Amino acid sequence: MLTALFVLLALMIIGVSAARSALDGEKSARHERDRHIAFQAAESALADAEYDIEGGSDPLSARAALFARGSALGFVDGCGAEAEVNAGLCRHVPGQPAWQNVDLSGNDGPLPGGVGYGRFTGAQLPSGKGTLPLKLPRYLIELLPHTQAGADAARPPANFYRITAVGFGALDATRVVLQSFYLKDAP
Repeated sequence: MLTALFVLLALMIIGVSAARSALDGEKSARHERDRHIAFQAAESALADAEYDIEGGSDPLSARAALFARGSALGFVDGCGAEAEVNAGLCRHVPGQPAWQNVDLSGNDGPLPGGVGYGRFTGAQLPSGKGTLPLKLPRYLIELLPHTQAGADAARPPANFYRITAVGFGALDATRVVLQSFYLKDAP
C-alpha cells in the first residue's frame, strides 16, 4: 500500500511539472506573438515616416515644404510638440539624441510626443483588440548633419534623417523601438 502511494505521488509530481512546462511554453509563445505585433507596428511607423518625408498625401503642403533639400526649418527643440505642422520634427543636438528626451509612450497627455501613425500621410492601421496593436505606433524625425566629401558647395546638402519609431503590442507593457536612417537626395 505504501509503495502504491509513493508511485501515485511520483506520477502526480511528474504530471504537475508537465502541466507547468506546457503553461510556461504557452506563456512564452504569447509574449513572443505580442512582441512580434509591436515589431510590425514599429516597422509600419518607420515606413509612414519615410512617406511623410517624401511629402505624404499632399506633396505641396506646408509639412512637405519642411523637408526641402538643405532646409532645417521646422526642426526645433522639443520636436515641435506645440505646433501642428512641425510635430515630431527634432533639431539635432550633439550628444543628446532626440528620441531619449521625448515621451513616445503614446499616452494622451497635453503634449503627446512624436507623430501618430497616419497623421500626415492619411495611412490607416487597425488597432485596439485581439491580435492588433493596443495603440497606434508613433515616430520622430531628427535632422542630422550630412556633408559629403567633394560635394558641390553651391548646391544645398542632402537631408539626412534619423527616424525613431515605437510600436505597441496587444499588451500595454509590450513596446518595440526601431530606428532607421533616411537620406533624401532629391533635387
